[in-house]
Amino acid sequence: MWRSLASNMLTILMVALFLLGGVILWGKSQYSADGPLDAAICLRVERGSNMTRVSEELADQGAVQSAPLFRIGAKYTEKVSQLKAGSYLVMPGASMSEITDQITRGGASTCGTEIVYRVGVTRVVAEVRELDPATNRFVERAEFQPVLEAAPAEYTRVRGEADTRYRVTLAEGVTSWQVVEALKAMDILIGDPGPRPDEGALAPDSYEVRPGTSRVDVLAQMKTRQVERIEAAWASRSPNAAVTSPEEMLILASIIEKETGVARERRQVASVFTNRINRGMRLQTDPTVIYGVTKGEGVLGRGLRQSELRRATPWNTYVIDGLPPTPIANPGFASLDAAVNPDDTDYIFFVADGTGGHAFAETLAEHNRNVANWRRIEAERNNN
Repeated sequence: MWRSLASNMLTILMVALFLLGGVILWGKSQYSADGPLDAAICLRVERGSNMTRVSEELADQGAVQSAPLFRIGAKYTEKVSQLKAGSYLVMPGASMSEITDQITRGGASTCGTEIVYRVGVTRVVAEVRELDPATNRFVERAEFQPVLEAAPAEYTRVRGEADTRYRVTLAEGVTSWQVVEALKAMDILIGDPGPRPDEGALAPDSYEVRPGTSRVDVLAQMKTRQVERIEAAWASRSPNAAVTSPEEMLILASIIEKETGVARERRQVASVFTNRINRGMRLQTDPTVIYGVTKGEGVLGRGLRQSELRRATPWNTYVIDGLPPTPIANPGFASLDAAVNPDDTDYIFFVADGTGGHAFAETLAEHNRNVANWRRIEAERNNN
């Protein structure tokens, strides 16, 4: 009797273990299988939240089929205690395993609200925008100029939220003075920026920052990135380059940056200056004259006067031979590359053509025709 009872108990135990194994295998497969979400969502994990709240939020938004199974999977993989606050873009079909990894790995938020400080050549703008998960595009919520205007209520509201992201974006051609003044106006940064960086020493790019980041540290990032770009551009220089050092490359690149905003023209503009240097001609470029007037501190805001074109300054390339002594702005990598890899042309002149680009010429006669055409366009615009 006892032997029969023990045999039956053993059988029941084996069946139970078999069923339990099946349940575990099923749970693991469900945990790793594609999820039911058919449109991207932005999952916000608040500070102090827990896996129970998150699993229920995911179930409510249709991202997981079972909140308990999601929690069991997170516990089984020992990630329950690793939950990180932030906003996470959960893509359609994301598995419970993928979502768990996403919300426990941490790092920068991938959706939600961000504030972008755009440092441009003519103005500084703070833009509050939010990612729309359905279109994966940002929707602008507010915009203002922090140097000139008071912050709107929307900026103040999201400024206090823990998962708001922040970026500082420099446009190509901004001066170091403009960058420093812009950083001073950004209320999320702290500390004195210190001495103004050398002109050309900062890399135009986008930089992720956090509240409480020091202005000195932000400038250090910009300097490091520019050093890397200068080294990369100089290493790729062609034998046709007229500049003889990374310093000269940086100066020429800054002039190219200020002369054209059309990407396809950079190498053509570089070829004009390369040909002029090789022929011993003066560069005769207006942006250098403007820098001699402003020293990079703001925008001139008017046309150059004849007296300024004739005035001797270290940067007036109508008066001096060769390159000016320093860069006149912070150039991007494309202009650095163009400075040492110019197009192979015989151009020595260029002038605006009315389309946003330039008309290039090999001879003075051709250039004079291009100038006359540009003046005609200007006159028509002034009369309209």
